[in-house]
Amino acid sequence: MIRPSFRIASALALLSLSLSFIPAFAQQDVPAAPAAAPVAPAPAAAPVFPTPIPANFTTGTPTKETINAFLQASWGYDDSRIWEVWAIQKTPAEGVSKVTILVGDKSGKQKNAVAEFFVLPDGKHLVAQNDLLPFGEHPFADTRAMIQQRADGPYRGSASKDLEIVEFADFQCPHCKLAQPNMDKLAVDFPKARIIFQSFPLESIHPSAKTAAAFGYCVSKQGGSSAFFIFAAAVFDGQDGLATADGTTLTLNSAVVKAGLDPAQVAACASTPAANSAVVAMEKLALDMNILETPTLVVNGRPVPASAPYETIKQIVLYQAKMDGVAVQ
Repeated sequence: MIRPSFRIASALALLSLSLSFIPAFAQQDVPAAPAAAPVAPAPAAAPVFPTPIPANFTTGTPTKETINAFLQASWGYDDSRIWEVWAIQKTPAEGVSKVTILVGDKSGKQKNAVAEFFVLPDGKHLVAQNDLLPFGEHPFADTRAMIQQRADGPYRGSASKDLEIVEFADFQCPHCKLAQPNMDKLAVDFPKARIIFQSFPLESIHPSAKTAAAFGYCVSKQGGSSAFFIFAAAVFDGQDGLATADGTTLTLNSAVVKAGLDPAQVAACASTPAANSAVVAMEKLALDMNILETPTLVVNGRPVPASAPYETIKQIVLYQAKMDGVAVQ
C-alpha cells in the first residue's frame, strides 16, 4: 500500500527513472517535450531519432557519457528500449542542469516519449516529477551500501551479501500478501541470493501492522529465520484477522504456534522497548531508502516495484547481478 503522505507524482518519478517497472509504463506520465524535441507517432519499425541539435547542449555537466551510463544502468535490463540524449542545458539555478531524453522501443510498437530531469550540482542526484533520485554512472551504489550495512531482517538463501534482494513489506498490506508467490519463486530461481524480509509497517493505514512487525522480530530472535518465514506465511494467510484487535491477537498467536514457538513468550518480547526500537529502525531504513510503498523490492540497492510481472522482476535481478559482477548460478 502507498503511504498516503507521499504524492503520486513522486511514485511515478521513482518508477519512471529508477526504471524497475513494467516496460509499457515508461511511456506514460512524462512531461511535455521542449519545442525543439519532436515526438513522432508510433512507427512501424524501430524509430530513428533525429540528430541532436548542438544548440541544445549548453553545459558539459553532466557529460553525455555519464548520462548514457546512468541510463544503461537503469534501462539496460530491457533490450527493446532505445534512447537518445537530446539536450543538456544550463538552468538559472547555478550548477543545475536540465537533461532531455528521447525514448523509444526497437519494435516500434510503442509511441516515442520524452523524459526530462534535472541533475543537481553534486552530480549524484536528479530531480524528476517532484522526487529526488540517485544519478551517476553507478546510481545504486550508495543505496546498496546502506542495505548491506542496515538491512538486518530475517533472510533465506545465501549468507553472502553479494546479491541481496530485500523485500520491504507490511503484514497487513494486501498487495504484500499477493507478492509472496513471487518471493518464493525468487528463492527457488536465485539460491545464491540473500533474500531479506524487512518490515515496513504503515501504521497510519494498517493499525495492526506494527504489532505484527514486533511479533515477527521476536519470532526471528527466538526461532531464527526459518521460524520467521513459517510465521510470516501464516500471518499473510490469515491476514483478514488483523482487521480487529481480538483477531490480531488470535492471528499472531496462531502463526507463532505454527512456527513452533510459545505465543506468551513472543508476545512478552513484542511488548518490550527493544522490540519497538527494532521496528522503528526498520521503518527508518525504509524512509532513508526513499521507499514509497509496500511491497517494494530492492535488488543490490536498486528499487523494483513488486507489482511488476515475475519475469520482469527476474530479468532485472539477472541484469543487476551482471552489472555487479555477481554469479547467480
